[in-house]
Amino acid sequence: QVQLVESGGGLVQPGGSLRLSCAASGSIFRLYNMDWHRQAPGKERELVAYIGSGGITNYADSVKGRFTISRDNANKTVYLQMNNLKPEDTAVYYCHAAHRLTRSESWGQGTQVTVSS
Repeated sequence: QVQLVESGGGLVQPGGSLRLSCAASGSIFRLYNMDWHRQAPGKERELVAYIGSGGITNYADSVKGRFTISRDNANKTVYLQMNNLKPEDTAVYYCHAAHRLTRSESWGQGTQVTVSS
């Protein structure tokens, strides 16, 4: 099973950018499909962006054209580049991994992103 640690959250003004990182350890990272979820206060957790073990990506409609997910298998890290941030992007962002064969899952502890002037 893989262990995940997120970093890169913080406070940013509307229109600004942040890059989240999710460092993995403990297993063969390249066999995992990776995604980012977020949860705003009083709302359910939602999928933001996905990147498969083969590199295919998918995004929630609300972030298409603004967010980019990528992965570095050599360094066991997945990134979420967030541009043109909006107040409605404020949430705790969680990294999630799912093994493409066994479906074993792991979650990170979350990192807070706050978009406010």
